[in-house]
Amino acid sequence: MDTADVERAERALGWRPTSARPAAGDRGKTAAGARWIVSDARRSAFVKIGSTAATAEWLRTEHRNLVSIAAPFMPRVVGFSDDGRRPVLAQEDLSLAEWPPPWSADRIQAVLDALQAVRETAPIAALRPFQPETTRAWTSVAADPEPFLRLGLCSAPWLEQTLPALARAEADAPLAGEALVHGDVRSDNLCFRDGAAILIDWNHATIANPVLDVAFWLPSLHAEGGPSPEEILPDAPELAAWVAGYFCSRAGDPPIVEAPHVRPLQLLQSRTALPWAARALGLRPPS
Repeated sequence: MDTADVERAERALGWRPTSARPAAGDRGKTAAGARWIVSDARRSAFVKIGSTAATAEWLRTEHRNLVSIAAPFMPRVVGFSDDGRRPVLAQEDLSLAEWPPPWSADRIQAVLDALQAVRETAPIAALRPFQPETTRAWTSVAADPEPFLRLGLCSAPWLEQTLPALARAEADAPLAGEALVHGDVRSDNLCFRDGAAILIDWNHATIANPVLDVAFWLPSLHAEGGPSPEEILPDAPELAAWVAGYFCSRAGDPPIVEAPHVRPLQLLQSRTALPWAARALGLRPPS
């Protein structure tokens, strides 16, 4: 952390950090090198700095959501500063919390309990309703299948045969709703403290069908040793098709500069989501 960013962090925190170390792991979507655990002799905090135009806007949105909702399933905001170029969001230091995987029945239930609390929390007026018409992923795969096929998840004949069913189910997915939705539930956006789940990275929050958060989480949960999606969300073929389309249509895209770990993670999620969709729709397994 250079001197200018130390001063930015001080404005957000209300105290001057005397030490700073990069936050470990790939927690969240902030650009590499802009996530820090800072401390002085008495306290510590997790600091995210918007180092690009995209991450700056993410942090402004996340700060608005965190302070406006301020629920127990969210990290506590320590402070915020914005010089118009590199905003700083300071949150409580969760580095000593428990981060999955591994998964256990208690941890899975804690996440489901947290998501139930999310859906029971009134959304703030600033949030926009989810726009289902912008997420016709299987239609985009049909228009340009090569990026998806290069992932090696299925053959071209299998895709050609199953695309109509996947696209129809995706179009019928019950996405709209009136509940608060986190919008990006997965293990690197979750931690546990005293047995309760905390959801981090709230820049994707929206208003939608709350089951979306559960469905979105299930592929990564299973990929990390958790139960199959059907064990938690049975009889949801349309949502399975939508989730599979979301991940499969993006995993083969170029890396995101601000979040280079996302495409590999989407490939991991696709490896569970596509077979889930096939099973739910009664299609042949991907081959």
